[in-house]
Amino acid sequence: MANKETILIVDDDEQILRFLKLQLTHNEYDVLSATNGEDALKILQNKKDIPLILLDIMLPGIDGVSLCSNIKSINPKIKIIMVSAKNTSKDVINSLDSGADDYVKKPFVFDELLARIRANLRKTNNQENSNLIIFEDLIVDRNTFEVKRSGEIIDLSRTEYDLLEYMLLNNNIVQSREQILDRVWGYQYMGNDNIVDVYIKYLRDKIDKDHDRKLIQTVRGRGYVIK
Repeated sequence: MANKETILIVDDDEQILRFLKLQLTHNEYDVLSATNGEDALKILQNKKDIPLILLDIMLPGIDGVSLCSNIKSINPKIKIIMVSAKNTSKDVINSLDSGADDYVKKPFVFDELLARIRANLRKTNNQENSNLIIFEDLIVDRNTFEVKRSGEIIDLSRTEYDLLEYMLLNNNIVQSREQILDRVWGYQYMGNDNIVDVYIKYLRDKIDKDHDRKLIQTVRGRGYVIK
């Protein structure tokens, strides 16, 4: 990378800190770390251009969820990925409601975490540089909600559009039905998760049906991905 992006890790587990520092440095990121919320806030006060934070929930003093909410109130542009051994639906919901952009459960596969880091940093760049999402011959205009593939306008319902936008912003990352439900239908949705399969079919009929190159793919036993 010509200009290295900085990642702040906030975790009181020294072994996790050492591992993540080593791996992220190897992948050409600048890495800062803190073992508690107070030190994390001091770092953010002194360094204003940190685009992404990896944040544990169980911290001494201020907990990760409260810290996330605090950071987002100061700078909502910072991307926050919660990385925690707490893995109940309530933990995930509380984290996302506090402003977290993503949630990764410990133990994690580093390559998946790295992919999520890249995806969230791309979201930041997309938001700062353009309201167009371009993926191969598919173009989504986030201002007008217009969708085109190979130059032809595709008419989508509101839910179909929301699903497509979410999948595109997380392209190349497999999304489970639970993740899609939470982000597209909302945490209060009480219906059957088969609704995801139904709307994926709707999208395929409109996005992929008349094209040899299929963008929406199923990963058996895990979910869906645009790649």
